[in-house]
Amino acid sequence: MTTYSLMSGGEKLVTADTFSVINPSTMVTVGESPKASIEDLNSIIKEARKAFTSWSTTPYEKRQQYINQIADTLETHSQELASIITQEQGKPIGAPLGSMFEMGGAAAWTRYTASLELPVKVLQDDENGHIELHRRPIGVVASITPWNWPVMIAIWHIIPAVLAGNTVVCKPSPYTPLSTLRMIELINRVLPKGVVNSIAGGDELGAAISDHIGIDKIVFTGSTDTGKKIMSSSSKSLKNLTLELGGNDAGIVLGDCNPDEIVPGLFWGAFINNGQTCAAMKRLYVHRSIYKEICDSLTAFAKSVKMGDGFADGAELGPIQNKMQFNIVNQLVKTSIQQGGKVLLGGPLDSEESLFFPVTLIAVEKNDNALVQHEQFGPALPIIPFDTVEEAILLANDNSAGLGGSVWSNDKQAAAKIAGQMECGTVWINKHGAIQPNAPFGGIKSSGLGVEFGEEGLLANTTIQCIFS
Repeated sequence: MTTYSLMSGGEKLVTADTFSVINPSTMVTVGESPKASIEDLNSIIKEARKAFTSWSTTPYEKRQQYINQIADTLETHSQELASIITQEQGKPIGAPLGSMFEMGGAAAWTRYTASLELPVKVLQDDENGHIELHRRPIGVVASITPWNWPVMIAIWHIIPAVLAGNTVVCKPSPYTPLSTLRMIELINRVLPKGVVNSIAGGDELGAAISDHIGIDKIVFTGSTDTGKKIMSSSSKSLKNLTLELGGNDAGIVLGDCNPDEIVPGLFWGAFINNGQTCAAMKRLYVHRSIYKEICDSLTAFAKSVKMGDGFADGAELGPIQNKMQFNIVNQLVKTSIQQGGKVLLGGPLDSEESLFFPVTLIAVEKNDNALVQHEQFGPALPIIPFDTVEEAILLANDNSAGLGGSVWSNDKQAAAKIAGQMECGTVWINKHGAIQPNAPFGGIKSSGLGVEFGEEGLLANTTIQCIFS
């Protein structure tokens, strides 16, 4: 069994304690993660602050070269890291949207980000004076990542922060720390000492990071409730924040659609990573004229998708990653049925011997159903009929979340008009969840603050300095 290490100032840090990480497919321990103390955290942040002085003054072109070397490293070690992801997270290694896909995305995001520029902007140059707008690094950035895409989301946090001249302390989820710790160990072979550091442990570390005077910015991906706690505790030192929080994405299917043509896209838009994705479709609104056809076609398609261990041949979906999330999904499905939902496929489980939860489709008539209003973050999808476009928009917007949404129609002009009325940060037409490194991504309402990706995401890791001359 492998024991993993923290990285502090370019060196491995040995902790007094460790904790076991469990494979959700087999419930067997797959590795030991270091468990850091508050003293360890203080030491690691000190190393990051020390490294900031030289890293922040490293020429931008040189930092771009380092980032491209990180992309090379991710590609070289993609099979190793994908295997660790599958062991601790559960997603199938070879599935189209599995752990090798995650590693491909991590490398692609890294290489694209390295191509971005931070030019000086001249605001004024005339007889009255010369004004330049410069982008400066913020300082030490804390990255707090979730358990659903452990390497790719860490890359989303780390790479733009480092490129902008910041140093980083990354804390992965205690459910899936191993792949992130190994990835940070590997990229420390490329970067100067102390630029990227790692910390692992329980929730007490996250609270300590939020309150720590040595942290200048926090990038967090996770639940809305935790995001609110981070925002509250970080206010004491007025930390810069980027928060990508919970989503409850709505999909709207108009009556002109051909069910057989769109059902594969609907299914994978909802069940990517077994529904354990912030921007997965969590609610599906279908025009009543094709409601039954969509329900029947989705049910038939779902039956053809293989669920199993992440290393099994042909597995396309894995387990729910942890018991807490399993219980949330199971209870929401039970409550939905009690409130009138009709099971089309799957359904709640009485036995809790494993974390495999069947793909579940529920026909729901009312928007106040628990499975509609609350983010399930798992393999259960409510399908709700509507009669008019105006009704569909009202139903879709009747939720506190505002991360993503989609519109499905043969009339792209009509779909675009509906998209403009949806209250969310991203809207897709005839697809769902297709994020890209060149397009800013973030939520509104209770789904977060700020954006990631692209130029806007890079700028979020900087402060502005204007120089008058």
